[in-house]
Amino acid sequence: MKHQYVGDISDYRKYALLRALSAGGSNRIGVCWMLTDSDGSSDGNKLAYLQQPKRHRRFDPELFDILAHAASEPDRRRLDAIEESGAIPGALYCNDTLPDDLAGRGMFMEHAASAFRDRELVFFDPDNGMETTLPKGRKNSSKYVYLDELAGFYRTGKSLLVYQHFPRIERRAFVASCLNRLGAVAPDASLWTFTTAHVVFLLAIHPESPARLAVATMEGCRRWDSSFIKGEYVPSLREAAE
Repeated sequence: MKHQYVGDISDYRKYALLRALSAGGSNRIGVCWMLTDSDGSSDGNKLAYLQQPKRHRRFDPELFDILAHAASEPDRRRLDAIEESGAIPGALYCNDTLPDDLAGRGMFMEHAASAFRDRELVFFDPDNGMETTLPKGRKNSSKYVYLDELAGFYRTGKSLLVYQHFPRIERRAFVASCLNRLGAVAPDASLWTFTTAHVVFLLAIHPESPARLAVATMEGCRRWDSSFIKGEYVPSLREAAE
């Protein structure tokens, strides 16, 4: 995540999903921004939707207004504006900058694990998504969340939500690959996808998570039309065979 993304159309969808999963704060969410420095690119400039309230505000009017205010001036396009607005009820945030180096990254994850010890769902918001072939500790590795990190949080009973940007490859096979990798580190989780125009959010619900999280997830799947967010349950191989 970068400050320059605040208010972008993908940001709108992301917070709308988190708000739905929080169920008004009943489900305790930890938001791990995985913040990285601005890269000077034009990424995060999909703001035209804010000039079309009749078309877009209906999905989450309160959130739309929060983001319109944040995006109205460059100095407001910061994660602090989201945190201070209460956009995600009851959320806790890990808003340190994530470094590339192994030692710094390890300390970052330890801090996040400690901060989120009483959270039921942890959201990871890397710039790109889950790890690819770039080894942890290399330049730009801060743009990814690594599978061993997800596994560590899952072992402590956390459900996981992961931001995953779509690369320019066939999407169905890509999502299936992502789910296989996530399922490998969360083998007994129920898996869900929330697909948008540019991003898929991968959700792994831990079997020890409260039932209200599954309820909020199912309600989230019915909340919006598929042009905004399309939520789906992913049957396990055993379920698919039955």
